Amino acid sequence: MSEQEMRDRVIGLVFGGEASRFEHFCDVLREALPQNSGAVLRGSSITGERWNDHAPFDADGTGTSDLDLTLIGEEVIELYKPEGFYIPLIHSKPLSDKDPDIAPDLVPLREKLQGLVDRPVNIQATRDFVRYVREELLGQPHLTLIERKEAV
Repeated sequence: MSEQEMRDRVIGLVFGGEASRFEHFCDVLREALPQNSGAVLRGSSITGERWNDHAPFDADGTGTSDLDLTLIGEEVIELYKPEGFYIPLIHSKPLSDKDPDIAPDLVPLREKLQGLVDRPVNIQATRDFVRYVREELLGQPHLTLIERKEAV
C-alpha cells in the first residue's frame, strides 16, 4: 500500500473523509512533540482490519477502534516512566486506558487527540532502529505523520 493509499484510508476511516481534520490532528501533534521527534500511525486504521481476528475497523461500532500512534526519538522515550517499557529505554508500552500513568506529560496530548477523533488514541514511543525493524524488516505498515529530523 502506498503512503497516499494509507493516508486516504485513515482520512476515510478516522476523519470522516475530511482531510482538513487529519491535517489539524497532525498540527496538534507536531506542536506538542519535541523538535527532533517523529510520529507514525500503525494498526487497523492503516490496514482496515484488526490483526488478531481480521474484523474490520470499527467492527464494534463507530469510535470503537483505537488509533495506534508511535512516537520516535530520544526525547519522547524520556517521557515514559521506567515501568512503562517493554524494552527499557528502547520501546515503550502504549500510554492507554490500560496503562494511563506511564507517561504523565503525554496525557494532555492524548486527551486532546482523543477529543479530535472521538476514539481512544494509544501512544507508544520507540527508537529509530526499532521503527526500522518493524517497518522494513517485518513489513508492518505505517503512515508517517511527522518525519523525524536528526539533531544538527
